[in-house]
Amino acid sequence: MAANQLDDVIQRWRKAQVKDLKPEDHELFLNVGQMCIVQGDSAQLLDFISCDKNQDIVRSMGSCLLGPLIKEVVRKERDSVHCQAVIKHLLQSCSSDEVLNVLLRQVEETDPDVIADTIILLMQHIQPVLMRLGDSKPVMLSLALDALHRQISKLPVPYMRKQEEEDEHGLGCCCAALLTFVQPFVQEVKRQDLKSPLTDTYHARLKTVLLKFCMESLREPLLEAQLDREAHTSQNSQLWIFATGIMTTLSDINEPLPKLLFYYPLRRKEDELAESKASLAYLLFVQHIAIDLFPAVFSPGFVLQCNVQYISILLSRKDEAWILKGLDLYVKILTGVSDNSLTVELLEQKIFHTVTQNLIQIMTDCPIQHLRSKALVVFQLFIEKLNGETKHKFFRCTMKTSQHAGVESVILTNIRNQVEHSSKSEQMDSWFKGTLLIVLLRDTLSLHQGPETDLLHGMDRVMVSLNLLRYLLIRERNKPTGIWADLCNIAESYLKILRVCLSMSKSYYGSELKRHHEDRKLKVKELKEVLGKKSVQPMILKNKPLSEMPSEAQEKVLQCALVTYDLMESLIIRIEEIQEERV
Repeated sequence: MAANQLDDVIQRWRKAQVKDLKPEDHELFLNVGQMCIVQGDSAQLLDFISCDKNQDIVRSMGSCLLGPLIKEVVRKERDSVHCQAVIKHLLQSCSSDEVLNVLLRQVEETDPDVIADTIILLMQHIQPVLMRLGDSKPVMLSLALDALHRQISKLPVPYMRKQEEEDEHGLGCCCAALLTFVQPFVQEVKRQDLKSPLTDTYHARLKTVLLKFCMESLREPLLEAQLDREAHTSQNSQLWIFATGIMTTLSDINEPLPKLLFYYPLRRKEDELAESKASLAYLLFVQHIAIDLFPAVFSPGFVLQCNVQYISILLSRKDEAWILKGLDLYVKILTGVSDNSLTVELLEQKIFHTVTQNLIQIMTDCPIQHLRSKALVVFQLFIEKLNGETKHKFFRCTMKTSQHAGVESVILTNIRNQVEHSSKSEQMDSWFKGTLLIVLLRDTLSLHQGPETDLLHGMDRVMVSLNLLRYLLIRERNKPTGIWADLCNIAESYLKILRVCLSMSKSYYGSELKRHHEDRKLKVKELKEVLGKKSVQPMILKNKPLSEMPSEAQEKVLQCALVTYDLMESLIIRIEEIQEERV
């Protein structure tokens, strides 16, 4: 469009009223403004926007330029000082509602490649516009926070400390900007709280919006974040600062932490809220963020019962960050509970059963070794907190239902520890003495599959059980308590089936080892024949593919199995000798 034609259009716009402007006028205004931006004539655009004669035009159509201006600033290809000045003028001149709608649309349409730069810039402009609003502020703040959080949630959470420091994708910067963004609204609620409780509908709605923001932030990104109090003592990370800021915000809007964690009942379809509370519990009890705001009036048992649902949520996920937080939280909560204090009634609660099963599953199935090891530590700590009756019931139940030799060996080891402890105790009603001990042993000293039990797979369990039986017989022989006959009956029944298993297993693995030796001799012979020929052909042995495991490795496994069976047999012989010595 020629300059004189544009001047004519501008003159017509100046004379027109808002209702007289047509869609074509808005489109033309946008096209001309975009052309100035693309061609680097932002100074000329600023002159037009700031001219007093053009203010009616700017108020009527100026907001449509915010999108192109924001994109130009984010591009960082040219000096954006004039573009930023235009944006500032438009924010002050145009309708707040209209400007806010445009800015929120820009949030939704953020380019995935520049999320952090765009979001941080938009927050700087959205905040002052929101502050000018009246009764609609809570609603519009909620829309803005939802839109911002959706974009920030797309940014990857750093897994390692170095990644967090580099902040390549800008998550840390976004979190810092987000805390700055909400501060004026937090202070508004806080000031009102100082005057009087939030009975005013407007302030109550504003507080609800801020509470929702905190809970969403606790879930994303803080549940994924690798937070470690000791690692952040010298130099705090952006995510650590963000976590602290969220906890402080909850206090500033007068949202008591015990009320959030313990007294808001969870209803159906509130999984995300439960996950946020799990994150809150972790930050409070493990990282001790805002722990000074938590009253020290709750008993350790009550804290455990209130947190077990959050521990269950964290342990049930197949995500390393979640599982680690769940294990750490469980350790911290259990540590505060006295040994031998958890009762059968507690154990029978469905949620405790679920957590225990989650622990066992992590111990046995998790592919990450350090999580398996930590789960075992937590499992043992949990056992130590059970009282005698509860241990007795837990051991019997676990041995009946478990199908994992490692878990069963842990239980058998704990049975021995309890027997040793009971022998030093003067309590006559101990759950690990006399008849109660015999009942426990009948349930635990058995083979699930009978004579067909895979002894190699259950090696740990069998070896621990034999050592337990040997220990009990020696103890009873030296200091009789009246259970010798019952012990011998249990031993006789157990060893009878075990000998059959041993005989079958030794025969099978022995024949397998012999076959491997013969196969190796045959392969060596065939190799010599092939090498003896003048023309060497590709070697194929009996048209059979080689096993995935090298032959040498297979032989080592078989040899180890036979050695293990010899150890088992020697223990069986020793147990029988002890019985004969007593007779």
